[in-house]
Amino acid sequence: MAIFLTKDSKVIVQGMTGATGMKHTRLMLGDGTNIVGGVNPRKAGTEVDFDGTAVPVFGSVAEAMEKTGADVTVVFVPPAFAKAAVIEAIDAGIGLAVVITEGIAVHDSAAFWAYAQSKGNKTRIIGPNCPGLITPGQSNAGIIPGDITKPGRIGLVSKSGTLTYQMMYELRDIGFSSAVGIGGDPVIGTTHIDALAAFEADPETELIVMIGEIGGDAEERAADFIKANVTKPVVGYVAGFTAPEGKTMGHAGAIVSGSSGTAQAKKEALEAAGVKVGKTPSETARLARELLGA
Repeated sequence: MAIFLTKDSKVIVQGMTGATGMKHTRLMLGDGTNIVGGVNPRKAGTEVDFDGTAVPVFGSVAEAMEKTGADVTVVFVPPAFAKAAVIEAIDAGIGLAVVITEGIAVHDSAAFWAYAQSKGNKTRIIGPNCPGLITPGQSNAGIIPGDITKPGRIGLVSKSGTLTYQMMYELRDIGFSSAVGIGGDPVIGTTHIDALAAFEADPETELIVMIGEIGGDAEERAADFIKANVTKPVVGYVAGFTAPEGKTMGHAGAIVSGSSGTAQAKKEALEAAGVKVGKTPSETARLARELLGA
């Protein structure tokens, strides 16, 4: 089983013909992703050869969906044009938009998030500034390395890209049902809570690993949700225990003000909801193993 992405997902890539889009389209194809097209209005009607696999380029998301039945788009469009690209995907009614692009202005992210809401949330947005998501052995939509884990029993949701990769590697012998990198910007689409609900409903996910970081209150809200709605064991990690107050650390959303948003406050909220929280990624992985008896 999986959440949001399966072997049957038909994926298009907005920005496929750019250097980053080309690189990661090749890697996604290597992971078995069913990539059915790219989108670039200036190169519509052409094809791109990826090691013997010819991928057609369409002029719009709507055209790509009409011709291929695509239901997922991965967005590698530069920041200045990303808002328009996501709105185009929403207008076309695609089911899932995975926005990898880093450096999108917060008001642009807020605008396309609100636009998706106004259209009835027909398009699930993951990101922006995220590594995407992977269902090992089935499909990979984004930039998560496909060779560091295998299919298994753990569901992973994470704000941090690199910590996503580390946790997948640490628990690679057990494997993952799906791993979702939601991004660390102040405004994102899919949240910890959305992923937790999906993993709770997935019959083959036995344990959930949730990675947060300092700043905001997303982890505290997730703790409330876990307490009320999640029956499966959850293991957590919060990055940023040594971060100085008032300094933005890496992600745009990772800023602490007073006691609000600190790693300790998040750890305490999660533990109060019954979540076992590690102080390091390796300790978190050990806690997961203990709970699974692995």
